[in-house]
Amino acid sequence: MPLTTITDTSTKVLRRLSDVVSDLLTPTLRLGVTGLSQSGKTVFVTSLVHNLVAGGRLPFFSPVAEGRLIGAHLEPQPDDHLPRFNYEAHVAALTAPPPKWPQGTRRISQLRLVLSYRPERTLQRALGIKTLNLDIIDYPGEWLIDLSMLDQSFAAWSAEAIDVARDKRHREAARDWLDFQRGIDPYAAEDEDIARRGAGIFRAYLQAARAIPNALATLGPGRFLMPGDLANSPLLTFFPLDLRGLGTSPRGSLAAMMARRYESYREHVVRPFFRNHFRRIDRQIVLVDVLNALNAGPDAVTDLQIALNQVLSAFRPGGNSWLAPLVGRRTDRVLFAATKADHLPHSSYDRLEAILRVMVEHALEKAEGAGSNVQVSALAALRATREGTIENGDDSLPCIVGIPLKGERLDGKIFDGKHEAAIFPGDLPQDPAAALDEFGKQTATPGANFVRFAPPVLTSKRANKKPSKKAKNASSHWPHIRLDRALEFLIGDWLA
Repeated sequence: MPLTTITDTSTKVLRRLSDVVSDLLTPTLRLGVTGLSQSGKTVFVTSLVHNLVAGGRLPFFSPVAEGRLIGAHLEPQPDDHLPRFNYEAHVAALTAPPPKWPQGTRRISQLRLVLSYRPERTLQRALGIKTLNLDIIDYPGEWLIDLSMLDQSFAAWSAEAIDVARDKRHREAARDWLDFQRGIDPYAAEDEDIARRGAGIFRAYLQAARAIPNALATLGPGRFLMPGDLANSPLLTFFPLDLRGLGTSPRGSLAAMMARRYESYREHVVRPFFRNHFRRIDRQIVLVDVLNALNAGPDAVTDLQIALNQVLSAFRPGGNSWLAPLVGRRTDRVLFAATKADHLPHSSYDRLEAILRVMVEHALEKAEGAGSNVQVSALAALRATREGTIENGDDSLPCIVGIPLKGERLDGKIFDGKHEAAIFPGDLPQDPAAALDEFGKQTATPGANFVRFAPPVLTSKRANKKPSKKAKNASSHWPHIRLDRALEFLIGDWLA
């Protein structure tokens, strides 16, 4: 064995031993936050941190409910090679006059939150206050879709991508790409100009498919849509070729060139992302915009179900032990969360949760069989509405009241983004399985009206400080729905 290999191996072992000792003194829990575009990842992380740092109302989070949480503060993140989650900028956007939703997740980022608490057990409490390093890793769910490429050859990936482009759901968006692809001879000599043009047209198709109203970004490669720090990189200059029925690609051919770049993408983008991040995640929350899929109809629901199963297959489910830093961590708790529960009256929260449970049923069985604790919940990390009633003759209908975003439409009305509106969103079906079966026959959820809302008026001040006159209408607590229950499942046992 070469000396450099022995040295590298020894260095890794020593680093892992150091991690074990460090975790015994101040444990570190790595929480992964992901979800497809516009599922609410940035708002979730921002609200979670603010509610812990500023003393938010978290009655179902046991360390807060029992008065054991002493405090929380931010510290420099441990991984210098990762961008920092821009918490302060996101708080500034949400507390601006008027408040704005922060920019969504476009690349991986990290934040370290240090929690101080009194242990629940008497013996541990006698040893004094303890601390937990909570490392939050926020990353685009679109990147997870690429992980299926690890088990696919270039030919297999190409065949699948072309079949998806020809499907009725994507055919219109893919028209230019399919025309270009049909005119390509895979055995022609490799050509950098064709590679660049083909990759550009392929990327334009993926972007067009994503731009369709209520569409889901379930098409890959994920870095074509969310390039992060790979923007304009040669690693993103390849595209599918239909090689079905053809033999081995000759050396120097366009097919060989595309296959080579596909392999480079897998080796230098997909595999390191899996190795460097997933192997180190202890707990995971997957945010899911179920309401958007229900609004869009059966194709979007089908796409979402496929994507969710792909997402969970990327994790390494199973139990962890104190040896985890040495032998490799596994994700021992996964929470699937249906976001934007504030778009519904409280009577529909459990129904929204039940629909998501049916959508991820097979993924749940797989994770639970591997030893993971998996739960499903409906939540709103930052509540943008309040509940009310609409009088309809002798009946009172439950409604939600908020400021719809500018340009949102409902029953022919276009909202201006400035005025409140009371909206009856309809009822979600009681039987989630039957409801999903109906999506094969309908184009949208019967009787459901979902629109997007502006953020509530907030303040970044601590909960125990009196707001200024300027912020007298602002909420000193950041309102949420079931964020405390999510925290209890994800980290509550570490603070016992």
